[in-house]
Order: sequence, then structure tokens, then C-alpha cells
Amino acid sequence: MTDLRPFSPRFGLNFSSLRADLIAGLTVAAISLPQSMAYALAAGVDPRFGLYTAIVFAAVAGLFGSSRALVNGPTGAAALAVFSALAFIDPEARLESYEAMFMLAAMIGAVQIVIAACRLGDWMRFISDSVVTGFITGAALLTMAGQLANALGVKAQGAAHQPVLARLWLTLTQDAAVNPRALALSLGAILLAVASRAFVKRFRLPQIDMLFSLLAVSLAAFLLGWSRAEEHAKPLVALIDAIPASLPALHVPEVRLSWLGELAPSALTLGLLGSLEALTIARAIARKSGETLDCNRQILAEGLGNLAGAFFRCMPGSGSLSRTAINVQAGAVTRLSGLVCAGAVALAAAGLGSWAAAIPKPALAGLLIVAAARLIDVARIRATLSSSRYDAFLAFVTAAAALTLGVEIAIFVGATLSAALYLPRAAQLKIQELVVSRERVLRARIPSDPPARAVAIHDLEGELFFAAAPVLTQYLDQAAAAARAQGVGYLVLRLKRVRNPDAVALEALDRFLADARAQGPTVLLAGLRPDIHAALEGFGIIGRHSPDLVFPEEAQDSSATIKAVRRAYALATRDALGAREGAERQPRYYLV
Repeated sequence: MTDLRPFSPRFGLNFSSLRADLIAGLTVAAISLPQSMAYALAAGVDPRFGLYTAIVFAAVAGLFGSSRALVNGPTGAAALAVFSALAFIDPEARLESYEAMFMLAAMIGAVQIVIAACRLGDWMRFISDSVVTGFITGAALLTMAGQLANALGVKAQGAAHQPVLARLWLTLTQDAAVNPRALALSLGAILLAVASRAFVKRFRLPQIDMLFSLLAVSLAAFLLGWSRAEEHAKPLVALIDAIPASLPALHVPEVRLSWLGELAPSALTLGLLGSLEALTIARAIARKSGETLDCNRQILAEGLGNLAGAFFRCMPGSGSLSRTAINVQAGAVTRLSGLVCAGAVALAAAGLGSWAAAIPKPALAGLLIVAAARLIDVARIRATLSSSRYDAFLAFVTAAAALTLGVEIAIFVGATLSAALYLPRAAQLKIQELVVSRERVLRARIPSDPPARAVAIHDLEGELFFAAAPVLTQYLDQAAAAARAQGVGYLVLRLKRVRNPDAVALEALDRFLADARAQGPTVLLAGLRPDIHAALEGFGIIGRHSPDLVFPEEAQDSSATIKAVRRAYALATRDALGAREGAERQPRYYLV
């Protein structure tokens, strides 16, 4: 059962973690301020709504989430999707578009809460780790590419709907010259972040390297006069935008039935996208930290964040890769860091906007580049590429999709491809024939073994679901035909190692048993685990089969199979020599 207590024992509060989370939260807040407003502008709405999302959504998701380091709020993928979802509203009707966005956030929250309630987050385990590796690598490269314009002090080129790489090419090939001061600040932030991280590790100090680097570079820019604007002139380097002094207030979204049809597809898409995006980032972080991630709890937290945000004029949000990366690099220990970040953004929005507006964009760009670069796990990539062609292919395609199609598409591409490649592999039932050796040991058949005469024994292993049903039917039909041709009267099916039977596979097995009862051979079912026995019983197979031919799993390993084989040979001997003499013959067998 999902633990919904926000401050559960897993929060792990102590003085050391409080200090670390405070530093991490303040560092992330410096990134959240400009990003949140930029994403709101990308969505075509007021910048305040981006800030409100970084406050309310981040706080709610931080309270109820499962990941200790995941930072939530507005994201680029969600912003572009919101912009597209609101396209049916007249651009001049700004108040209507705002209300439609709040309604959309509530619908997304409802979708995610339903996903969590149905425990569909457990399906996350079917997405290969190779997909996660490819996604994080591609998204990290995109984050770095997206900050190059700010780092170089030039204007980013291209439209929002264009691929990031295309916009990067247009940015790098434009006629505008690189701003040497911006380049110096971004390089300074990068070098200082790297050096201070080494210093912090060397002397085991609190991880204030990111925050220290940001403050130091911002102070240097101010002292050099680069971030101070003369009268009627712009500063020599770009600064983050002024922050409007306001806090989110309770607001009931306007609901219009005419909007439901227009917003429903986007709500479903964004609900799934936001869940996958947040879980993929959280899973990558959990893999490094060793924490246990509750996928359904995290999706529920995302849904509660969106639903609550709708009543405080927030835009839809999700887990943020760049802010999570900063949070991890800044040394966050618990989910409290997300709450500190939300509180710091609220404080800045309430009255510290003039102070925050002195932060140079190139300094932020440098720190984001460092944080993104640290997300690229070279050792993991090397292991993925060398482990198998399957893993290498998944990682490469997912990363390529992120770079060319965008992170939101990359998640769907990777997840779909992972499932598509998994199904054929899962459908490959491993079926082999067993024989009784001269030493009366049950083992796998080898080519030199003579054909079965009285009893044939077959062992099945794998997922017993619809995709495996054709293979199952073909094999069992061939086994029955061979038994009849060889005069074999009894066939033992060992089902100890089959898993997750569905209706299609059970129907195939039921059809085979019905044909065997009509034409032979007699089939004995052995090694039925409780879940398999319950599935066969629920489908009616047990009731239609003779009870003395069914051998449920027992406490001793393989005892059910041994009993089934003994019973089959006893019946075969009885048929050949007579009931009395056959009943006295009970040879012993052993399974290897």
C-alpha cells in the first residue's frame, strides 16, 4: 500500500540533511526563477504562472513524492504541449486561454491520479534501463545545447517548434559576434564549479559549490560593472528578467463544457508524458543513489501537484531534468530540498526580485552545462553498449530521438520500442523434453537418447500469455502427434516454471487437453504452483480434467513432477501387464 504521509520516516530529517537540503534548495531556486518565467512565456501565458508553478506544484509534489531528489515545476516539454493545446483559443482572448490552461492542469492531475490509483506505474519496470540511459544522455546533451546561446551571449535563433539541434545550428551560424564578457562569465562559472566541487570533496565540506559559484560569478560581474546598466543603456551581459512581486492566491478555474473535447486529448497525452518524464528522471537518480522508488506514489504526487496547481493559477508541470540535476549536484539529501526551493522562489516573488535580477544569464548557463554534463554516466553508457546489441540499440535510438525529436517524443519512442522488442523475447517459451535415464534420473533429452515408449515428459518455462499461445499450441500438437505415432500413452506436462497465464494461452492449453482426452495420449499436469493452479481452476481446466492426473506443487523441490512421472509409469505398466502387477511396480526417479 502506498504511504501517503508527507513526512514519513523515510524523510530522514537531521541537522546534516537539513543543512544540505537548505543549500541545495537555494541553489535550485536561482535556476528555477528564470526558467519558470521562460517556460511560461514559451507556453504563451503570463510569466507569473510559471513562478506559481515553481512554488505550488513543486511544494505539493515534493511533499508527497517518492524520489528524494526530483524537483518538479514547469518544464520545456510541458510548456510546448500547453502552447499547442491552447491553440484553439483566440490569441487575443488572453483571459480565456489562462482559464483553459488552469482547467487543463486540473484534467491532467485527474488523469495522473487515476493512473496511480490503478497502479499503472508498475508498468514502468517494463521500460528497459537502456531507455533510461539513452533518455538521460540525450536530454543532458539537449540541456547543454540549449544553454550555448546564453553562454556565448548571443540571441537564440529559430522557432520553438523547430528541433533543438536545428535551432542550435542557426544560433551558432548567425552573424552576431560572441559576447566576450558573457563567454568569460560562463567559462568562469564552469571552471569554478569544477574546482570548488573538487575542493568540497577533498575536505568533505557541505556541497555549496554550485551556490558558491553562482554567487561568486554574479558578484564578479557586478564589481566589474558588467551587470550594472548605465542610464538609458543595457548592461553588458544579459540578466534574468525582473520578477513580478506577487504570490499565488486561491482561484477556482472556470469550467466550460465546450473546452472538454478540445482539451481531453492534450490532458491524456500530458498526463502520460508528465508521468513518464518524472519517473524516467527519478529512476535514473534512484539508480545512482540506491533509493527505492515507488512509481505509483510519484505519479500520485505529480497528479496532486497539477490538481492543486490548477486552483492557484499554475500551468501544468512535471519533473525537471535540469533542476533535478542541480539539486543532486548541490548535495540534496531528502525531499525537503524541493520545499526549500519552492519557499525561496516564493520569497523572491514576494519581494526579492530586484536582488535576483542581478544574476547574469551566462553564469546560470555555465552551471546548467556542468550539471547536465555530470548526468552523463560514461561508465553506464559503456556497459550498456557492450552488454548486448539489444541494449545498445535501445540506448542509441532513445538518445537520438531526444536529440532530433525532443525529450517528450524520446520517452514514448524508447518505451514503445522497449515493449516491442520485449514481447517477442518474452513470447519465446522454453520447452524441452525430459527423459528417464538408465539410472532412473530425470534429465533433458540429448540426441543419443532413444525415443520415448510409454511415457513422454515435457518441461515448459516462460511467460504463458497471448504472444506465446501460437508456439504453445504448435509444440503441444506436435508432441501429441509424436506420442500417438510412437504408441506413447501418457504425456507429463511440467508447468512449474510458467508464469502469468492469460485467457488466450489458457484457452490454447484447454483445447489441447480436450483433444488429448478424445484422441490420446493421457496428459498429466505436474508442478502446478498455487497461482497457476488457481488460474487453471478459474478457467475450468481443473474441473474438466481428471483429479488424479493433476499434481500441485509441494514443499519438496520437484516432488510433484516425480509423483506425476511415477503415476504415469504405473498407469503405463498397468495397461501393459495388468492392474495388479502394475500397481506393485513403483520405481523411484530423480530430477536434475
